[in-house]
Amino acid sequence: MLNGLNGLILFAIETAAEEGGGLFDLDATLPLMAIQFLILAALLNAIFYKPLGQAIDDRDAYVRSTRANAQERLAKAERLAQEYEQSLADTRRQARSVVEDAQAEAQKQAAQSISEAQQEAQAQREATQKQLDEEKQAALSQLEQQVEQLSQQILDKLLGAAV
Repeated sequence: MLNGLNGLILFAIETAAEEGGGLFDLDATLPLMAIQFLILAALLNAIFYKPLGQAIDDRDAYVRSTRANAQERLAKAERLAQEYEQSLADTRRQARSVVEDAQAEAQKQAAQSISEAQQEAQAQREATQKQLDEEKQAALSQLEQQVEQLSQQILDKLLGAAV
């Protein structure tokens, strides 16, 4: 069968060579076309493909460097954000501490003011009570004198009316 296939191929080549201008013309045109193709490929490579490849490589390098810079900047931004959040948390803690200290101081001062006011009120109450006691004693002694005088007058009148 292989011999039959080879024979068929040879027959097709001989027929094409006899007729001329067929599908498989194996004359000087084929090598000339191959040389033209290779020259065209070399020219395209030198004029078009190498500069295009260089531009693509340059663009790739630019994208990579830009991406690396962006990643560095992103890492720096995240680090700064984290530092900012830490600083903010510290500041909030300090502010809360200052507020709590101020509240404690205000409560202390209020308690002290209340205590002083109570002591002053107690002192005034004691002074008033002392004054009232003195006035009471004075009034009582005055009443006793008046009672004695009245008693004496009553006795004198009773005894004088009796005598």
